[in-house]
Amino acid sequence: MPPQRISRLTPLSAILALIEARAIAVPSRQCPLAAALGATLAEDVVASSMPPHPIALRDGFAVTAAATADASAYAPLPLASVPRRIDAGEPLPGGADAVAPHDAVTLGGDRAEAIATITPGESVLPVGGDVSARTPLRRAGQRLRALDVGILTAAGIAEVPVRPPRIRIVCGGAKETPFIDAALTILAQAVTAAGGTALDASREAGRLPEALEDLEAEGADAVFAIGGTGSGRNDVSVQTLAQIGSVAAHGIALSPAETAAFGFAGGRPVLLIPGRIDAVLAVWLLLGRHIVAKLAGGTIEDGATILPLKRKVASTIGLTELIPVACAGGVAEPLGRGYLSLTMLGRSDGWIAVPADSEGFAVGTQVAVRPWF
Repeated sequence: MPPQRISRLTPLSAILALIEARAIAVPSRQCPLAAALGATLAEDVVASSMPPHPIALRDGFAVTAAATADASAYAPLPLASVPRRIDAGEPLPGGADAVAPHDAVTLGGDRAEAIATITPGESVLPVGGDVSARTPLRRAGQRLRALDVGILTAAGIAEVPVRPPRIRIVCGGAKETPFIDAALTILAQAVTAAGGTALDASREAGRLPEALEDLEAEGADAVFAIGGTGSGRNDVSVQTLAQIGSVAAHGIALSPAETAAFGFAGGRPVLLIPGRIDAVLAVWLLLGRHIVAKLAGGTIEDGATILPLKRKVASTIGLTELIPVACAGGVAEPLGRGYLSLTMLGRSDGWIAVPADSEGFAVGTQVAVRPWF
C-alpha cells in the first residue's frame, strides 16, 4: 500500500463549515438532574411559579402597609389588631401585604402600634418572584452548570432533556506509545468536560477499523482517533477511513496539527488526529469541541480573558495557529509556536489563536486568552 500523502492543506474554516452543514444533533433523552451536570439541554427548562403565594423575606410582623401610613416613633399609629408574628419563608396571612421588622411595631397587652411606615410589598417575595412559569430557567442549547443544577433542584425539577454525544476514542496508529496513551486520556477528559460521553478510550493500537465498522452497535455518534495520520511506513488511519467511510480532507491548515484529517463513516463525523499531545490540544480546541457542540445542539462556551501581548507573535499566512501563553502581571506572554513542548505547555495558562489571514500580532495587541479546558 503506497504511503499516505497530503496534496493540499484545507483551511480550518472549510472544515468548520462542513461540520456545521453535515453534523446532526443527537436525539434527546431524559436524564436525572444529578447526572446532567455539563450536558447540553435539548429543550427549555421551565417550572411552576415559585412561590405559589407571597412569602416573608424576613422575620417580623405581617401587616397591611396602608395601616402604617405616616407612622413614626414620634407619632405612633394604633393598629386595628395585633399583627401576627411571621418568620422568613412563611406565607403571608390573608389581608397582609408587607412584613414589618420587629422594632417597627410595639406591643402592649392586646394592643399594637406601628412606629414606622411600611411600604406595600416590603420584605415580601410575591407570587412567581423566584420562578415565573413563563420564563425558562435555562434554555435549549445551553449547558448545565453546577449553579443550574442547584437552581433546578430548588425548583423541584428531577430530570431534564439533554443531548449527550457519545464519542468513540481510539488509537489510530500502528503502535501505542506513552505520548499516545497520554493523548487518549487528555482527549477523553476534554470530551467529558464538554458535556459529551467518552466511550472507553481504546489503548490497543490499530483499533480504528473496528471502531468505524461498529459505530451502530456501539451507539457512537462520532469517532476521534489519535495517530497514524502522517506518511510514515505504518501510518494508515486516513486510508482506513477512505476504505470504510469517506475522507473530506487530509491535511488541515492548522498548526501544530497539519496532518490531521476529517471525514465521515456511516454518516458520523470522524476526526483523525496526529499522535502528539500538542496536536491533540490544537485539533480538540479548534475542531473537536465544535463537533461535540454541534452534536449536542449547543454552542462553544469558553470564558476568554482579554490581555495585551508581552511579545510579538509571528505567524504564517494561510495557517490557523494555536499559541500557548503564560499570564502574569496583566499581560499574555507567548511561549512558542509550531511544535509545542511539554515544558512549554506546562508553563502555559491558556492559549490564543492566530487566524489564517494574519501574519501575527504586534506587542501590546489585545488578545483573547482562553483556558485549555
